[in-house]
Amino acid sequence: MQRLYDFLRRHPAWVDAFWAVVLLGVSAVSVVNLDGTPGHQGTVPEGMAVSAALCAVVALRRRFPEPMLLVALVIGLVQLVLDVETTVADFAMLVITYTVAAVGARWASRLALAVSLCAATVAQLRWPEEQASFPGQVAIAVFQTVPFALAWVLGDSMRTRRAYFAQLEERAARLEKEREAQAKVAVAAERARIARELHDVVAHNVSVMVVQADGAAYVMDAAPDQAKKALETISSTGRQALAEMRRLLGVLRTGEHQESGEYVPQPDVEQIDDLVEQCRSSGLPVDFKVEGTPRPLPSGVELTAYRIVQEALTNTRKHGGPNAGASVRLVYFDDGLGLLVEDDGKGAPHELYEEGGADGQGHGLIGMRERVGMVGGTLDAGPRPGGGFRISALLPLKPAH
Repeated sequence: MQRLYDFLRRHPAWVDAFWAVVLLGVSAVSVVNLDGTPGHQGTVPEGMAVSAALCAVVALRRRFPEPMLLVALVIGLVQLVLDVETTVADFAMLVITYTVAAVGARWASRLALAVSLCAATVAQLRWPEEQASFPGQVAIAVFQTVPFALAWVLGDSMRTRRAYFAQLEERAARLEKEREAQAKVAVAAERARIARELHDVVAHNVSVMVVQADGAAYVMDAAPDQAKKALETISSTGRQALAEMRRLLGVLRTGEHQESGEYVPQPDVEQIDDLVEQCRSSGLPVDFKVEGTPRPLPSGVELTAYRIVQEALTNTRKHGGPNAGASVRLVYFDDGLGLLVEDDGKGAPHELYEEGGADGQGHGLIGMRERVGMVGGTLDAGPRPGGGFRISALLPLKPAH
């Protein structure tokens, strides 16, 4: 049945043609049976011609609503002129009235309403009930007008409903496009911010290299061991700067420049402890643990870890509720840094993490994913079973090629 229903919805003209054939058959039987009946006007050929034309109106009403309305009006005039009384096929008048009211042009809808309100009265004047009194004939005309009025009202209501749903669909599509545009703007802004921070990291490393090079040149003759150590520092710092530069080149930068010409190092993993203490002093209980053996990490990895913890804890303060608590875990693996931040509050909706950043500058999960992606890591975030929110990240120690 569902397949049949879907087929009929895809081929409405076939449905109309089917009902037109049924209506033609019933009309043919009616015309033949009424032929020769006392008081009946019109002949069988005339009645069949009128019935066939009205059935054609039913068959083509969806494809050509306005022309079929005009055809129906012409057929009605032909009936009046040839004195062909109304038959079952005149039901097509109701059908075309509903159709133009629902999908036709406005002028056709108004014309159908005006004609339908007059049709029953004109028919009663042309073929009056001989046995009915004048008040009875008026009552018959009014009674026959009601179905036409209801057909028009139903069609106009269907038009209004379709227009309303079309407006809702258009609005939903527009909001979806706006949301996608906002997400793209958020990604671009976050990438610009990350690029500026990585730029500062690279600039700081280059500054360290310059200082070490000057020191090595100064003590080259007097203290060769110190000069060798300085050169080793320059080598490791240069490799780290090159790695950060590769990440920097993958980020879309804006034309913004720092107001100050002095570049400073960005936050690192060691400053997460200070960040946790700040949260505790603000009233948020935070359990902070470090597992594994701490060791130096690439500056980009340390900056990413710090920003993720900052975003997560700030969102916990904003959305976790008055009695929320959080936990932060840093795990040093052989080839990466694991990061787990959880809270037991009521949690923020997933959309809030997407739309708004924690510190008013980032963009929630959008910013986290961008940062983790820049270092080739993975991020998993979502509600915890039983309440709260969970953010898990794995940051590789070697940049992805």
